[in-house]
Amino acid sequence: MFFPEFIKSIKPSDRVLEIGPGGSPHPRSDILLEYEFESDAVAEAQRGYAPPLKTSKPVVYYKDERFPFAEGEFDYVICSHVIEHVKDIATFVKELNRIGKGGYLEYPTIYYDYVYNFPEHVSFVKRKHGRLYWMNKSDSPLAHFRSVQNLFYESLRRHHYGLIDDLRPYFFEGFEWSGSVQAVKTSLVDDLVFDQMNLPVGKVPGPPGGKSAVKRLLKRLLNISKARFLQ
Repeated sequence: MFFPEFIKSIKPSDRVLEIGPGGSPHPRSDILLEYEFESDAVAEAQRGYAPPLKTSKPVVYYKDERFPFAEGEFDYVICSHVIEHVKDIATFVKELNRIGKGGYLEYPTIYYDYVYNFPEHVSFVKRKHGRLYWMNKSDSPLAHFRSVQNLFYESLRRHHYGLIDDLRPYFFEGFEWSGSVQAVKTSLVDDLVFDQMNLPVGKVPGPPGGKSAVKRLLKRLLNISKARFLQ
């Protein structure tokens, strides 16, 4: 979770569910919901190679599209970096609305996957005009940029996180919702990008007096490219 400060509306008496907590559940979560993957290797990749979940809180597993809870069972549902792994977002959001009265959603934007193109991410999502627009990655031209993305993806595997830190407000988005989330499937990439007049503000600063993280990463990528070219 990149924006824990956005979670502001949990009341002391609220019953809180967290979907897909990865290796580090939110401290306020009462129950954790995990998808039952076919193998430990797949589960590891889906949680971004984070350490396995270790918790004393109850963990419930599900396999099909329906969550194993009653209607309105939770006052607040935390769902951070899960929805981009879901192909049928309409059904997922329907279940989210069915079991929860409100909650928090966080996910990467289309910009993040256009740079890195994580194979585990199968959908784009973007909140606009109070609605959640979504598109399956396979319906976009993203794959045409694979040769470019491979270089950035490899840099991330080597723990070069500077670009993510510098562009965090553009790479990720999170918001609280109440009542229900309206999901709208789109075929237009324009529905998934920031409006030019409404760009996010804020930046995570780099080391004082040093080069920006973006410049450091690009220099590193240039050196990798040169080395491969000279081989």
